[in-house]
Amino acid sequence: NGTMCIELKDVKEPNKEIAADSARDSMKEANKENSKGLFSRVADKLVDSLTGNSENLINQAMEMIGVRYRWGGELAQSGLDASAFVSYVFNDKLSFLLPRKASQISRVGKPVTRDELQPGDLVFFNTMRLTFSHVGIYVGDNKFLHSPAKNASVRVDDMREVYWDKRFDGARRLDGSDSFSDEERNALMKEFKALKKSTRNL
Repeated sequence: NGTMCIELKDVKEPNKEIAADSARDSMKEANKENSKGLFSRVADKLVDSLTGNSENLINQAMEMIGVRYRWGGELAQSGLDASAFVSYVFNDKLSFLLPRKASQISRVGKPVTRDELQPGDLVFFNTMRLTFSHVGIYVGDNKFLHSPAKNASVRVDDMREVYWDKRFDGARRLDGSDSFSDEERNALMKEFKALKKSTRNL
């Protein structure tokens, strides 16, 4: 006939716990999606631009012929190195973010063979005894546009030339995909934010 008493203050409300867990999961998922969206958020726009307007992209990129090479340069006005030139073109013309280093850019998009190359694809070369150490934009007819080296400027070169032919490392077509881990994407996002902040203060 005894009565059982329960201290209600020690009992957690299940609905609130479930809601809190759900909110945390949603936030984690949102952060994950934002991270993944670093390179894929404009994938459709990029693919449409390259397939339908590659000629326009190349023509606009060609306008940068003559911009001088500058190691570590970020702005066209002061000079750009190879990877910065490619990143600048795709960001300026398509609002598409690319990593800063050629080796990192080589992990964005899907690989294509030399025979499959189309204008707007990225071509990579071993110019520093390191794979994927140089990058340029394929413009058609075995030609590519790039910022070659110190004391030079943005120009078009022929991939069939002996120097470039024997150093060719492969090519990528930007389609919104990449092979980065979430941790690597987060690190790259921090780099982008820092770069954006520094250029804003110039």
